[in-house]
Amino acid sequence: MEEVNLSSTFTWSTYVIVFGALGILALRDRAKAKQALKIAVKSFFGMLPILLAFIGLIGLLLGLVSPEIIARYLGQGAGWSATLTALFLGAALYIASLVSIPLAASLLRAGASVTTVAAFLTGLMMVNTLTLPLEIKHLGKKMALSRNLLNLLFALVIAIVIGMVLK
Repeated sequence: MEEVNLSSTFTWSTYVIVFGALGILALRDRAKAKQALKIAVKSFFGMLPILLAFIGLIGLLLGLVSPEIIARYLGQGAGWSATLTALFLGAALYIASLVSIPLAASLLRAGASVTTVAAFLTGLMMVNTLTLPLEIKHLGKKMALSRNLLNLLFALVIAIVIGMVLK
């Protein structure tokens, strides 16, 4: 039985949908399609330097840290300390999902456990420690801290469930 590469399938499906929608828009309103294409190209080139820098940084980091070390400290045998460290690291950092998802994939390929990588990603996406002062100012201290603590707890639960399902 042939293995299906879901990443490639998803990528090509996305291309078909995006270019199909652009084609339909071009048939309906050529000026709007041209404007949408200009915005997309401008956004792409605006993100490109940051994306290339982060990909280079990830490559450098993974080149300096061997897969054995990643597997030892972030793999299945690393235990809960690795998962909790990844969760808190994700909660403390502010990395765009455009960069964090390829980083997570690289960590998985290098031997990190699914649960640990899921904890990193869910902590990163659900907890906002950098915006906490702003949240406290506008929502109040109790609400802002409660939201972040609950999201931290939910991120851990989600990571555990993902680890159990994808094991």
